[in-house]
Amino acid sequence: MIRRIIKIDEEKCSGCGLCAGACHEGAIGMVDGKARLLREDYCDGLGDCLPACPTGAISFEEREAPAYDEAAVLAAKKARESGAQPRGCPGTADRSFVPAAPAAAVGIPSQLVNFPVQLKLVPPEAACFGGADLLIAADCTAFAYGDFHREFIRGRVTLIGCPKLDAVSYAEKLTQILQNNDIRSVTVARMTVPCCGGLSHAVQTAVQNCGKDLPLQIVTISPDGRIVR
Repeated sequence: MIRRIIKIDEEKCSGCGLCAGACHEGAIGMVDGKARLLREDYCDGLGDCLPACPTGAISFEEREAPAYDEAAVLAAKKARESGAQPRGCPGTADRSFVPAAPAAAVGIPSQLVNFPVQLKLVPPEAACFGGADLLIAADCTAFAYGDFHREFIRGRVTLIGCPKLDAVSYAEKLTQILQNNDIRSVTVARMTVPCCGGLSHAVQTAVQNCGKDLPLQIVTISPDGRIVR
């Protein structure tokens, strides 16, 4: 359908993130330090984001776009409200990027392609989840396993958490992520310590409840850096 929808000029965008905070529908996110319209069906065309932009990077245009999906917007709002962080916080801004190329000046390049990575902070419908192989890792695993970026993060979208330190149930949010996005596979990296069993259980519950047949692999790492299968 032809309707009014916002347009973001990335050249004018300063990356301040104020528009993302002003967009009550959650249509705007931050990608590579720039504001981007992530969900056209979340944009109601009313323009609450326009006065928030200090550089005039946002305007209206009439074009072919999906209809405004109020039900999906309300569901996403409910999911955000279940988290502990306000959506306008810069630390929750949804960002995706290409891993750094190998170069002597930077040493071993990072393989991370998304931010934030903390399960409590990541939006349930972040753009990075589209067609993703998902890694859900206990906080300690990257410190215990020396080659964690190459062996685990490379080629995957990464989420981290600790069921002992985070006073939340991961299962509900993970179920939302798996249901609402085109996830291809799920890998869990956990430690041998018993409390990490909570992470594995939450992921297994989410996979069972999401209504999809997703490949699931659980890898266990010892504190001295060995993989224990």
